[in-house]
Amino acid sequence: MKKLAVLAIALFITGVANAQSTDKAIRLGAKAGVNISNIIKDDGNNDFKTSYIVGYHAGVTLDIKLLQNLAFTPELLYSTKGYKQTSTFGEFTQRTHFIELPILASITLADKLNLVVGPQVSFLLSTNNKFENGFGTVEQKIIEDNSDRFKKSLVGGVIGFRYDINNQVGINGRYALDFQKNNENGTSQNPEFKNQVFQVGLGIKF
Repeated sequence: MKKLAVLAIALFITGVANAQSTDKAIRLGAKAGVNISNIIKDDGNNDFKTSYIVGYHAGVTLDIKLLQNLAFTPELLYSTKGYKQTSTFGEFTQRTHFIELPILASITLADKLNLVVGPQVSFLLSTNNKFENGFGTVEQKIIEDNSDRFKKSLVGGVIGFRYDINNQVGINGRYALDFQKNNENGTSQNPEFKNQVFQVGLGIKF
């Protein structure tokens, strides 16, 4: 999985370097913002209720203008997701860390308002589990390269908007959902689910 993530980063950086040297209409940018994530439980042992947790995303963007109202806008992001589960025994929080490659189209709907939509590939890096109750806190960090619990790469989709405040700064909001389950054989410890996340962020173009 690390090799796939490194390859994705290398290809993105190569594309940025080539684009900047050949076409002024292609702009590099950066973005960061808040993630509000939870899971959609699938088949298997999923007899528990979950709630949203707050995380973050940050990374670089590329804006390639194709037509007057259409642009190709891939991104390379570091993103955290997860969920919280509360029971009579205490509170369990799972936070997952991803490198994500959204491959998006940006369609102008009105002045400064753009629809953003497309697939994305997520590469799982690590998982942090935390359990809290009245007796204390237990934390566990798992490097997922060394574990077969979850899939190391997932395909999903993104839909949202971007509002361009000016030629350099924009705000964005979106919803992202994994199309694949994190695993195929859920248990009470490692249930089957799909990640979902609402994102709000700020982007800058250079």
